[in-house]
Amino acid sequence: MRFSTLTFPVALVLTALALASCARRGELPATASATLSEDDDTFCRKGGQVASGSPEYVNCRKDRDALRGAAIDRADKKQRDLGEYMLNNPTKPY
Repeated sequence: MRFSTLTFPVALVLTALALASCARRGELPATASATLSEDDDTFCRKGGQVASGSPEYVNCRKDRDALRGAAIDRADKKQRDLGEYMLNNPTKPY
């Protein structure tokens, strides 16, 4: 009887851990956050030399957004490639 009472909490903890790991997928990878850690607005204003809304400012923000998206895409591809490798090359436990 004691085994059945522990089954639910253990299943709940395992489910919570699995969902917590999935929640981190949308975050920026470490390499992207290191290069894009500066605030986009501050970076694109270049010390107050460029006005907000000017074509140069808008292009800078678009470029920063594209860089961030590319970094996330690269990180997701690496994660998918690792998962595929692990599925296609299982190791045999001894």
